[in-house]
Amino acid sequence: MSEISNTNLSEVLFAKHKQAKETSALTDYLPSSETILEQNKKENGMAWYRTVRRLQWVWQGVDPIDQEEVLARIACSIHSRTHDDWLDTVMGYRSGNWAFEWTKLGMKYQRRAHDLEGEDAANSLFSASLCFSIAGYPHIKNDTLARQAQTLANNAYTEAAKKTKYVIKPIEVPYKNKKIVANLHLSNTEKPQPVVIVSAGLDSLQTDMWRLFRDYLAKKDIAMLTVDMPSLGHSKHWPLTEDTSCLHQAVLNELPKIPWVDHHKVGLFGFRFGGNAMIRLSFLEQTKIKACVALGAPVHDILSSPSKMSGMPKMYVDVLASRLGKSVVDLNSLSRQLVAWSLKVQGFLTSRKTRVPIMALSLENDFISPYSDNQLVALFSHGGEAKKISSNKISQGYEQSLDLAIKWLEKELFR
Repeated sequence: MSEISNTNLSEVLFAKHKQAKETSALTDYLPSSETILEQNKKENGMAWYRTVRRLQWVWQGVDPIDQEEVLARIACSIHSRTHDDWLDTVMGYRSGNWAFEWTKLGMKYQRRAHDLEGEDAANSLFSASLCFSIAGYPHIKNDTLARQAQTLANNAYTEAAKKTKYVIKPIEVPYKNKKIVANLHLSNTEKPQPVVIVSAGLDSLQTDMWRLFRDYLAKKDIAMLTVDMPSLGHSKHWPLTEDTSCLHQAVLNELPKIPWVDHHKVGLFGFRFGGNAMIRLSFLEQTKIKACVALGAPVHDILSSPSKMSGMPKMYVDVLASRLGKSVVDLNSLSRQLVAWSLKVQGFLTSRKTRVPIMALSLENDFISPYSDNQLVALFSHGGEAKKISSNKISQGYEQSLDLAIKWLEKELFR
């Protein structure tokens, strides 16, 4: 796609939405719940509505200097905000608005790709796709700007796929009268490769996972098949229910029909809520999976504790409400409903072990995925392991945990 047509696409997509409703204002709450959220905001003292994942985004492909410039422009904006004390709530599609600034950076990377060739051009386009995805983060369902940003992210990813030396194939899996769209990534097509099904959380798109393939799996000649969680991205047609692994299960059962992968060597890798889905699938399909890694997954603790649930930052609650299709949110009701998502309450982590070895990882003091959750998972998995990554090494923690996880997956896949 040329630089001109990309610029035009951006202008066409966003032209009608100069006054689009700002992300933090999209979710309606009962007055009693509004009071709780306001109290949380005061106690947390956070300057941003969004959880700003600086280190993760840099690892995924955003230049750290570019990122700081984007965040500085958002923070310094003179335009009106929905919440004066949250920097990233500038209203309207204009300078300082989250979607505007990240889209602008994505366009910069896209223009740069126009002057590059081969893998350099591809990497610049993958970084552009990531920026467009971040522009839509956390991908609230009725966020018009996020929807437009996602279109740009998918287009940039498709363009990058044409330029990279690696093979990327869209896979369509029939499911409930529709099709699950997944992306299969291969280092080559000379012979069927072991495959890892990868899923991110409820606020990330499958296109965010490129670096996991390029820097880790491709080097081991392991294929990566990415799947969006239900109610998000390509999987937006299906609601999120307590059966969090339903789409991944359908994809897993389709693998014997895909000639480029070895369906006898299948691993799972889930981030955040994707980890919940992958652990669940490791109990449901024990004969088809060699190993599973869950990073920062909510398994039981926060899902079964209404007080912890209602203490979550607003962005997380907005995301959950969006995925569950709530129009007006009652925090107490939402907290009670989410108990059903606990894998212990569902009966998976109570009696019989899964034969699938599961490595459950999280950073120290992770309120969504405490060490007790990881220990519980390891306890009910043959060969399972629980790992806690020290938070004082958070700058290295992300890469360390991925390095550890991929080596472990490789060992199990080729066992």
